[in-house]
Amino acid sequence: MAAVPGLRRRMACWLYEGMLLFGVVFIAGYLFSTLSQTRNALDNRHVLQAFMFVVLGIYFVWFWSKGQTLAMKTWHIRVVDRQGRPLTQPRALLRYLLSWMWFLPPLVVLAPLGLPVLEAMVLLAGWILVWALLSRFHPRRQFWHDAWAGTQLIHQPPAPKRVR
Repeated sequence: MAAVPGLRRRMACWLYEGMLLFGVVFIAGYLFSTLSQTRNALDNRHVLQAFMFVVLGIYFVWFWSKGQTLAMKTWHIRVVDRQGRPLTQPRALLRYLLSWMWFLPPLVVLAPLGLPVLEAMVLLAGWILVWALLSRFHPRRQFWHDAWAGTQLIHQPPAPKRVR
C-alpha cells in the first residue's frame, strides 16, 4: 500500500494550488468579461460564478485524470482510486464536486447571516481547519471527500535523476 502524504504536506500543496489557480481564475475572468462585455463586476455576477465553477471543474478533472496538478507534482502527491489506478474522468468529476466540502458548509451558513467580510473569513478559515483535521479520523488519514469519491492521495516519489 502506497504511503499517504502527511497533513502538513497536503495542506501546503493545497495552498500552493490556490496560488496557481489565481492565474487560471484571472485569465478566465478576463475572458468572460471581454466576451460578455461586462463593465461592472456586479453585472452578470451569478453567470460569472457558474462559469468559474465550470472552468475550475475542467482544470481539476483534466489534471486529476492525468494523476497530478502542477502543485501536486511539486509536492510529490498523486491522486489515484482505491486500487491505486489513475482516476477516470467521471471519478475525477465526482472528486471535484465532493471537494466543495472545503467551502460549501460555511458558505451555506454565511449566506443568510450577512456577516462582515472579516467575520466571514474567520468562519471560512475555521471550517477549512476543521475539515482538514477531520482526516485524522479516517483509517488511512485521507480527506473525507476522497473517501466518499473512492479516491486517495498517495506519495509520488520524484523520478530518479539520470546521470550522464
